[in-house]
Amino acid sequence: MNAVRRLSLVSNEVFAPMPEQRACALRVAIATQDMKDLNAHFGSARRFAVYDVTREEWNLVEAVAFDDVSDESGEHRAEGDDRITPKVDALKGCHLLFCLAIGGPSAAKVVAAKIHPIKVAEPQSIREVLLRTQMMLRTCPPPWLRKVLAQAGVAETKPSFEDED
Repeated sequence: MNAVRRLSLVSNEVFAPMPEQRACALRVAIATQDMKDLNAHFGSARRFAVYDVTREEWNLVEAVAFDDVSDESGEHRAEGDDRITPKVDALKGCHLLFCLAIGGPSAAKVVAAKIHPIKVAEPQSIREVLLRTQMMLRTCPPPWLRKVLAQAGVAETKPSFEDED
């Protein structure tokens, strides 16, 4: 059995499995071993730091921790021993997933959950990832991000060029 632990910052409100997304925020999950850096492959990540990111700020939403992770050997366990589905289920509601690597079957499950995986070539601080995400939001986002923003309901409305006479 794969135990999933969630650490959320809560107020006096009733606890929910995944805190409500802030208005106009992009929900970002970052694969981490230490809650300081993006430094894990999707399958071997012991934790995911989940943030709501806007053009002006970011806020930690929760940390999701897992006991049963991959050893990065590339070998699959016995059939029926699924470590990926609980991770994908725990990250539902996120729009972007940053990790060092993700296998094809895992990426397919992540995309099916409407989460856009982004592979980063080398470890970097979570702060750097969040700053880069904000920069993409502030400037002209690439087409793939515009699509994610539109699906998330975060995209700015385009002006209408039709006369309203």
